[in-house]
Amino acid sequence: MSVKSLIINPGSTSTKIGVFEDETLLFEETLRHSTEEIAQYATIVDQKDFRKEIIINLLKEKEFDINSLNVVVGRGGMLKPIPGGTYPVTDALLADLKVGVQGQHASNLGGILAREIGDSIGVPSYIVDPVVVDELMPEARYSGVPELPRISVFHALNQKAVAKRYAKEAGKAYDSMNLIVVHMGGGVSVGAHKAGKVVDVFNALDGDGAFSPERAGGVPSGALIKMCFSGKYTQAEVYKKVVGNGGFNAYLGTNDMRNVDKIIEDGNEEAKVIRDAFILQVAKDMGSMACVLEGKVDQIIITGGIAYDNYVVGALKEKAGWIAPVTVYPGEDELLALTQGALRVLNGEEAAMEY
Repeated sequence: MSVKSLIINPGSTSTKIGVFEDETLLFEETLRHSTEEIAQYATIVDQKDFRKEIIINLLKEKEFDINSLNVVVGRGGMLKPIPGGTYPVTDALLADLKVGVQGQHASNLGGILAREIGDSIGVPSYIVDPVVVDELMPEARYSGVPELPRISVFHALNQKAVAKRYAKEAGKAYDSMNLIVVHMGGGVSVGAHKAGKVVDVFNALDGDGAFSPERAGGVPSGALIKMCFSGKYTQAEVYKKVVGNGGFNAYLGTNDMRNVDKIIEDGNEEAKVIRDAFILQVAKDMGSMACVLEGKVDQIIITGGIAYDNYVVGALKEKAGWIAPVTVYPGEDELLALTQGALRVLNGEEAAMEY
């Protein structure tokens, strides 16, 4: 029997939904929310009823029978650190999403909305591989400052999805392989997947690794400390330099690699050097993860929006292709990845995780 699923992926100013029958997309829609609409609500959780109503109304407009659904899946939020997998939205998980134990983020609404809609029609609700997936080996947690342990915040949903996709296409089990997965989007995360666990990864949010279209990545810590205490900037302003206005935004005023390529085509030599610096930093991250895996790497997987850029991908292959063969899966199909996570549990391929 086929499985019909409703997938909910909330962003700060949008709610993306998809309806699938097994892995076939029946329809998807990105519901945009104006700044004025969002500003009415004091907290992320306060937006719940507003977002739920527009989802239900859209399904009615599409003349889709909500009672034909078998499962509802939401994007995972800022929960406590957990292993990767598909999690039922239990009361404990729901409570932590509402509190936002690692911060308030729109993605917290994914599981909350999935649980409410699922309960209303009597079907299960799940989240899959949230950004807080933490499978780090103990050695990877030490930063050199006891008060500042390295943490696992990365593109877990897409990294896990493409790793499992590659394993399936290769006719092997994901947990039997060693993979380096490189996600390049607004942020960059490079992870070492060892026997089904991401045992080391560069913090894609505000921590370390290569700079990206919007983030500074690892920066000289001494100079950063001096900047913080210079009196020129507030804490929020310094953080914005690192997260949001860092990377290509800081150097070239754009967070779109297509614009970077256009600037280079128009003759900007510095922009070319900046793009090559980005490529070098990503390649260095890949080399680091090869060391984590002791050189035993079955495949490198490159994914995310920048994986559509042939120059970047070609240069990365030249610099790091000696480590292992390279497979490229451009983009990130989050709706499909969430669907597949639920299907693996419902079809008995994986056991549901316990929060």
